[in-house]
Amino acid sequence: MTTILKFGGYQKPASIHNLAATRFGELLRERLGASLDFQLIGDVLALGRKSGDLPGMVESGELSCCYISTVRFTRWVPELAVIDLPFVVRDRATIQRAINGALGAYFRQRFAESSPFRLLGLWDNGFRHLTNRVRPIHTPADCKGLKIRTQMSASHGEALSALGFVPIPADVKEFTEQIGDDRFDAQDNPLTNTYNFGVHKFHRYITMSGHFFGASAMICNAAHYAAWPAEVRTAVDECAVIATAYQHKRAGEEDVVIRAKLDPRENEIVELTPAEHAAFVAAMEPVLAKYRGTLDTKLFNMLAGA
Repeated sequence: MTTILKFGGYQKPASIHNLAATRFGELLRERLGASLDFQLIGDVLALGRKSGDLPGMVESGELSCCYISTVRFTRWVPELAVIDLPFVVRDRATIQRAINGALGAYFRQRFAESSPFRLLGLWDNGFRHLTNRVRPIHTPADCKGLKIRTQMSASHGEALSALGFVPIPADVKEFTEQIGDDRFDAQDNPLTNTYNFGVHKFHRYITMSGHFFGASAMICNAAHYAAWPAEVRTAVDECAVIATAYQHKRAGEEDVVIRAKLDPRENEIVELTPAEHAAFVAAMEPVLAKYRGTLDTKLFNMLAGA
């Protein structure tokens, strides 16, 4: 019997997420041979779907697996909000240690308890930086009044409002289709997304703020998983670990790769001084304090690798 595994994404073939998904499929084919039919639908945006459709496509069984930002799963696992708070992730080594340790294990359990999904891995979606088409941003005062596209995350909207932005939550499909008009002045994304979605062609100014860290959930339909033969389930679990390690390595290299691709004649990169960075941290601190009061302290401890 052949097991069909359809894996969905929302990015271009060269993105580190799709490269990791491709690697996952290669590993499964090496392990399972003709008994597995792995199909990667790497860019559902090109099919007219929104990125936010992916969890529903997996839940319904249209797809077996997908990757997408963890902000899309807080309805099932509210504790995921801890990852998205401003300036809580210090560096990649710490967050990857947490993902590979207690925090990752905790979220796998919570997905199993509260969602129709099995969490196969947490991928590195990068530190998010500010870009805009209006002016260089060095301080929170420079953000005042700019209309910024945000992820579908309440905490992101609150934190960016604290800087003076006017947040507009929008799916990436909607944003990229409207980037050339005046609906949005700004956005935040890791450099890889800013480049691969073509945002840099419209936003001259890139501020290396690193205010949020993003994680993507690699998930599969739990009912599909339960119905797969034992050797397929084992292979999926083991290959997901290898693909996740591969994705983490590529993500850590990506900022350097993208910086080299940006043309200084077209894009102005703002490197914040320590004092300027501290001003962004201070402006967003009330939002962080609010969520520290609502989320379990153990989540922050696990996030810090404790």
